[in-house]
Amino acid sequence: MAHETTTPADENTPTEEDAATARDLRMATFRLGRRLRSERALDSMSDGQFAVLYTLKASGPHTLGELADHERVTAPSMNRTVNCLEESGWITRTPDETDRRKVNIEITDDGRSLVTEALQRRDRWLASAMGELTARQRKTLAHAAAIMSEVAAR
Repeated sequence: MAHETTTPADENTPTEEDAATARDLRMATFRLGRRLRSERALDSMSDGQFAVLYTLKASGPHTLGELADHERVTAPSMNRTVNCLEESGWITRTPDETDRRKVNIEITDDGRSLVTEALQRRDRWLASAMGELTARQRKTLAHAAAIMSEVAAR
């Protein structure tokens, strides 16, 4: 008599519980991100404008196309964002030295200071909020941050 064998479910196959946890994590991450973004250095700056400044501060000069690709927007949309940032003195455009058809967009010292101030505000708010948690909760968040970074890198 032949035995029927059953194979255990693949341990990497998401369960209903995993799906619920994913939804909860997505919403918590979304709400935390929105709360952190509210800690602005300048109320009139949009999230998209800040993202461009942050990219330029973190990664150096980019062309308009590179910024558009990075932010996943169209070139005309990025051009409007860059125009606004340039008018406010947060960025500059300079012709590329080797290819005059290209224009490099670079953050100014004022733009760099603005990004630094916003990040410091956000870090202060989050550190203060975490200060109200137990030591165990803070340790759990430290582990979660590492795991979330790993997931985001996939």
